[in-house]
Amino acid sequence: MTTTAGWLRRQLAGILALALMVTAFLVGRPYFASAAEKEDVAGRYAFTSHSVALPGGFPLQTIRKVNKDYKKIDAWISSVGAAIAMDDLDGDGLANDLCTVDTRTDQTVVTPTPGERAGRYQPFALTSGNLPMGRAMAPMGCVPGDFNEDGRTDLLVYLWGRSPILHLQKAGVSALSADAFQATELVPASAGPSYTGPIWNTNVATVADFDGDGHSDIFIGNYFPDDSRVLDDTVSGGVEMNDSMSRGFNGGRNYFFRWTGGTGGAQPTASFQRVDDVLEEEVSTGWELGATSVDLDGDRLPELFLNNDFGPDRLLHNRSTPGKLKFAQVEGGRTPLTPKSKAIMHDSFKGMGSDAGDFNGDGIYDFFVSNITTPYGIQESNFHFVSTAKDKTDLRTQLSQGRAPWEDRSAQLGTAWSGWGWDVKIADFDNSGDPAIAQATGFVKGSVNRWAQLQELATANDGVVHSPLSWPVVNAGSDIAGGQTLAFFAKTADGRYANVSEELGLAVPVPTRGIATGDADGDGLLDFAVARQFDVPVFYRNTSPSKGAFLGLRLTHESAGPATSSTSTEGLPAAGIPVIGAQATVTTADGRTFVGRVDGGSGHSGKRSKEIHIGLGENVTGPLRVHLTWRDLTGQPREQDLQLTPGWHRLQLGSQAKEK
Repeated sequence: MTTTAGWLRRQLAGILALALMVTAFLVGRPYFASAAEKEDVAGRYAFTSHSVALPGGFPLQTIRKVNKDYKKIDAWISSVGAAIAMDDLDGDGLANDLCTVDTRTDQTVVTPTPGERAGRYQPFALTSGNLPMGRAMAPMGCVPGDFNEDGRTDLLVYLWGRSPILHLQKAGVSALSADAFQATELVPASAGPSYTGPIWNTNVATVADFDGDGHSDIFIGNYFPDDSRVLDDTVSGGVEMNDSMSRGFNGGRNYFFRWTGGTGGAQPTASFQRVDDVLEEEVSTGWELGATSVDLDGDRLPELFLNNDFGPDRLLHNRSTPGKLKFAQVEGGRTPLTPKSKAIMHDSFKGMGSDAGDFNGDGIYDFFVSNITTPYGIQESNFHFVSTAKDKTDLRTQLSQGRAPWEDRSAQLGTAWSGWGWDVKIADFDNSGDPAIAQATGFVKGSVNRWAQLQELATANDGVVHSPLSWPVVNAGSDIAGGQTLAFFAKTADGRYANVSEELGLAVPVPTRGIATGDADGDGLLDFAVARQFDVPVFYRNTSPSKGAFLGLRLTHESAGPATSSTSTEGLPAAGIPVIGAQATVTTADGRTFVGRVDGGSGHSGKRSKEIHIGLGENVTGPLRVHLTWRDLTGQPREQDLQLTPGWHRLQLGSQAKEK
């Protein structure tokens, strides 16, 4: 007996460790939906794919020219840039216009969504006008917004090789075309044929009223270090890679731009003030690939969630005042069963994109984050962060104390693994009241498998990875996750999720990058468009057999912006100044709660339309209690309770909300 007790005492540490490992496995083991569950879930959805019309006449490429030091990894360097956005550009009241970046031509294209109204104008590429350009530049994304507050939808195009360009829509034009937009520098540069502005390599931008002054500001997230001539194949040097695979803080700086004025008319203008040193050095110099802006705690100041390749993601609590931008990092808590990378601000995964939505109906926004999740390749996991706060008051208190009360439940919910993730959009595509998750995946498509060499790099010493010479050959013909397909996670009957992309015909083996959502035909079902890397974009019309109701809100400012008075009333109608950041909380008769927001461009390279769409589920017919919150153009916080019926509504927001 004594001998047995002594043996048990000696082995106690090992026994406890084994018990802890078994418990961790049972708690965190990933869930995978059965074939029967997938079939049942997929029956709620249907999408019809359509080709997107693009202008011809441009030479096609399959890979970019890059700095000589990047030659051995030119396919890796060429792996981003496909982007897409849905919005109402011509003021017809529908989100039936696309702005897409085609990596095959390095052109930013405006084109109508396929359908009955596709003939409103011919697809065209935006031009830089008199702005200086160069061969070592390429567009990476397009963000719609009203950047001079004249009521017309403009386009912000961000690039590698220069600072972003604002394409301001002119008044008095009869149809959309390249001539309908005035190219304007976001960052003032010296006049002349040669570009003299900063050399940035931007991979993400989002628009929101960050300082609460009533006007939309711009966040620019850069990837490669500033002044890196990434796309200049005539030079060697002046470029580097990340200085760590998990704590890379040598990327490009992030920048904020505060709106300072604008004019409308035939020669519109917009001006923004660059605000430096808003973020701490390590936060500002991550390798940015995604950003989500959303007001989490109800103070009408949007928080900012940054997704970094090669380093921890950052959730920034907004503590700004008009004219003064200020953010504070908040971090997730851990238990003995929580891996370090599952806590916000402590992860070492490759953050590629994110979105916010309410997964559990508690009225608090949750997050989904794309990472690299390829079995037998690099198997991290996506993050499916669900709020653990009691309510908004508790959330506000915890954020003010530096805590981020969100817990990753990707393994339990079945969303942990999908592939090499990129953009993600959380949306209710069948009006069931349960949002689905659409996620872009895939990396480089070719015929020579390079996973083994990539795995060697992933385990390399941080002291050498910053040099391109340390990287494996990834050039034309290389394949890394090239056959991965779009993921579409939908909620099952027991509250977990099933990836039903294959069942819905969405599983096309082409690397995808950006996802844009919007109701292109006004039928109450969200459609979506997908940007594909070195391939044609595709539009998916929603033909789901939905029996659910929905509430749709198109919200514009009631009072005219400072540029509106000079705008001609002739030509295309103005869509109105979108109330970016406005939120709606809907309560149904049976006590369920839903939230939605006017998003200014969250994600990686896909941008949703600036409307609120909330699925309500079946048997919802009576008036809905809708609580609206917003800031007017003076920066004054506003809120109002309304009774609205299901369906689409147009509201103008000033001191009060008025149905238009």
